[in-house]
Amino acid sequence: MDPLAGMDDSSTDDDNASQTTEDDPQIPEHAPAPPPPPLAVPPPQPQAGSVPAPREKPHYEPRHILNGHTMSISAVKFSPDGTLLASCGAENIVKIWSPFTGELIRNLTGHTAGLSDLSWSSDSVYLASASDDTTIRIWEVDTGLTHKQLKGHTKWVFCLNYNSTSTLLVSGACDGDIKIWDARKGRCVKTLHAHLDYVTAVHFNRESDLIVSCALDGLIRIWNTSTGQCLKTLAEDHNAICQQVQFSPNSKYILSTAHDSAIRLWDYKNHRCLKTYTGHANAKYCISACFSVTGGKWIVGGSEDHKVYIWDLQTREIVQVLEGHHDVVVAVATHPSQNMIATGSIDTDLSIRIWEDHNRQGHGHQTQGTTTRN
Repeated sequence: MDPLAGMDDSSTDDDNASQTTEDDPQIPEHAPAPPPPPLAVPPPQPQAGSVPAPREKPHYEPRHILNGHTMSISAVKFSPDGTLLASCGAENIVKIWSPFTGELIRNLTGHTAGLSDLSWSSDSVYLASASDDTTIRIWEVDTGLTHKQLKGHTKWVFCLNYNSTSTLLVSGACDGDIKIWDARKGRCVKTLHAHLDYVTAVHFNRESDLIVSCALDGLIRIWNTSTGQCLKTLAEDHNAICQQVQFSPNSKYILSTAHDSAIRLWDYKNHRCLKTYTGHANAKYCISACFSVTGGKWIVGGSEDHKVYIWDLQTREIVQVLEGHHDVVVAVATHPSQNMIATGSIDTDLSIRIWEDHNRQGHGHQTQGTTTRN
């Protein structure tokens, strides 16, 4: 089932964008007069006393506080099977947690510099990490051992992403290069001289035939995975610097964050900005945002005011603000099957917080209370 089915993509935040869609009939100049409209049929009357149901909002509450990082957190990622949470930061360690108990399961050690990003293989067996030591490591999570070490970047590796079948890995570095790797062989199969500045995000679409990237040069680019050709280039409004980008779960849209305190949803095929989500603060840090489709259809994003914001994807309304962090929230992740959010902070906070919407929880592990783990 398409998690974004029914999303209204006929509206746009771009005043100059065309309002015509494939569903709009094109009427020729000398067309014959249309037939008279049919007789209007009055709509059915609601039953006495019935009131239209209000749009239900999320009710996320704190569940666990995970302490253990000693330097700023850069990424938190749930495993695809939902059983584990991985985190990394400016220290050279990857941490694996249970999101249900808050327990630290193991540390993955081997990098010699800080880490910026993580990506899980689709079977939740392997985890890839991007490091300032210019390497990528693929970890066998159950054993905590390095499965492969990918070398080829000459500058800090800032971002990476597995494709849906985990056969390919794409990574971006601070010299503007993007590399596509054969994940099973650990071999680079293509290098794209993609941007003129730090590549801050890369992401495969669901079919793995496209890659979206963004960089501090202000551009969002769509690439053909097989040929390495740049198919489209999008630019944020008013020279805003884009720092995070990803395809929607159905691969029809792109979500981007930028340093003008705005998150945008793009119809990239038609170069249209469909929705803009505002209200948070983002002018300095590389802050992530993501889709949440397990309960309602939300956009979840961090903020420099130490809060986490949840927007209604369709209406752009802020439907909940999560408070509890004591510094900038840069890392955000949503659970693949349950109404759970993980968030990570920097500098004076250094905690990961797990939030859960108990009112919407329909299955899975249930544990009440808030726990702190060291």
